[in-house]
Amino acid sequence: METSIVGVGVGITDRFRTVVEEKIARVQPLAAKAQRLDVKVTHRAYRGGRVPDETVELTLVGKGPVVRAEAVDGDKFVALDLAVDKMSEQLRRAKEKRVDGRQHPRGAHFEKGSGALEGIDVEPASADVLHAVATGAIPVQNDDEEAYSPVVIRTKNFDAEWMTVEEAVDRMELVGHDFFLFVDVRTDHPSVVYRRKGWDYGVISLTAQAPPSEALAS
Repeated sequence: METSIVGVGVGITDRFRTVVEEKIARVQPLAAKAQRLDVKVTHRAYRGGRVPDETVELTLVGKGPVVRAEAVDGDKFVALDLAVDKMSEQLRRAKEKRVDGRQHPRGAHFEKGSGALEGIDVEPASADVLHAVATGAIPVQNDDEEAYSPVVIRTKNFDAEWMTVEEAVDRMELVGHDFFLFVDVRTDHPSVVYRRKGWDYGVISLTAQAPPSEALAS
């Protein structure tokens, strides 16, 4: 597997590169189709005497969805170990889910006969929340702003992806998040799938339709 290591605000030593190569051995058996592992180490210094920390981000690229894991610690070697543990667990859960799904279907599934989604909660987004976002009532602080706020909301933009609910659940498991944004291919509704207890999941969908992919391409 090809490995790329980048340091932001911190140097990458030969020792760290060696440790990364050793840690990859724990990931490879769980990701046979992986082609490249990107490792990003970011040093962050803070004001007010707060101890600096190191953030290690792992991105596994190959045939299939991208897998990501991140960890923070004052020692980049510890952060690396924690991130590898997270990624290994995500890959293991995804593998077990595929096997379990074939043997005992559970969670979100589409009933072709009735056209209904079974084993999943579907509910519209709150009108109050939509209004607050549209009017700017919710304060937003971007990454480049340094003003202190007790509530920090960081903004990120992603290209829209059309997929089924089942595919969104799989992608959520692989990136290790508790939610995943997507556009439902069956309804063209912007939606978010989220984790509940055990293998149960929920979906929140906006009633407004997203523009079809053909319109975006033109």
